[in-house]
Amino acid sequence: MLTTVLDTADLPPAERAAVWVETKGRALISTHVSFRGPDPIQARIQTMALGPSQLSVVSYTSMSSQRTPKLIRQSDREMYQLSLTLAGQHSIEQARTYAALGPGDLLLYDSSRPFTASAGPPSEVSRTLLLQLPRHLLPLPEKVVAPLCGAALDGRSGVGRLLSQLLTALTDTHADLTSRDSIRLGATAVDLATVLLAHHADRQTLLPTGSRQRALFEQISAHIATHLGDPHLTPRAIAAAHFISTRYLHRIFQQHGTAVSDVIRQQRLARCRRDLADPAQRAVPIAAIAMRWGYPRPSDFTRSFRAATGMTPSEYRAASQDTDRAQR
Repeated sequence: MLTTVLDTADLPPAERAAVWVETKGRALISTHVSFRGPDPIQARIQTMALGPSQLSVVSYTSMSSQRTPKLIRQSDREMYQLSLTLAGQHSIEQARTYAALGPGDLLLYDSSRPFTASAGPPSEVSRTLLLQLPRHLLPLPEKVVAPLCGAALDGRSGVGRLLSQLLTALTDTHADLTSRDSIRLGATAVDLATVLLAHHADRQTLLPTGSRQRALFEQISAHIATHLGDPHLTPRAIAAAHFISTRYLHRIFQQHGTAVSDVIRQQRLARCRRDLADPAQRAVPIAAIAMRWGYPRPSDFTRSFRAATGMTPSEYRAASQDTDRAQR
């Protein structure tokens, strides 16, 4: 569950800055903070546990912060922090690396190193997602990770986009997740973060085999979901698109207890069932729905649909319409 740790709207304006600094130090990391712009200060922290990692949604009015060597000596949980900017403009300098960030940018920084950061402009509330993971969870040598601290990373394409989508989805669906779900998804987030950093360091060969395969499975699954309407979406085409052999592709899906062809078929049929049951699409021909989701031959679609549901597509649509009328 995503839990609100602090919302300054619940506090008198005169107390907000001090309570923010104290609470942020406990929930995230300690920094010296200076708020800028007009009062009153607006800030909020929400957190959810992902096993040993933590995901936070943090929003705040214009401010600057500094993590000093003294604060590090006083309190350091030795965490890597990977932030995704959702709104506002941010800048950070760590280890002589400077980055200016906007919505969609990812940033890695290290709690064990000093940094200075700022967020603005004064007229807006900035918002970020922050994935905190213990340094020992990241299976990359420090000498590989260190040059990336303080550098902007692309969160709009490739593995960065997958990681951004996962972090955003976690905050959107947190109420439906069990504690076991959160632990497993936290491991996936760490795997994707590892692949992202290895990619930017151009050291993918350093990735443990398990991390590579789990991240590749997520990447291929996203590829399938966005290409379901392509009738030429086959295991061979998917393998070629990801520069792997078909045998390796099948092995990856077998390790997740499924087969790539089954995933394609199940997702296509799920989309078809949804559209056939949609009252707004009653006038759309069944053949058009089938073609939309990768079935150019109506006979192939009817055979596959009946095998999965025990009904023809027209029978399924009629039954859905009867159910819809009965519920009115």
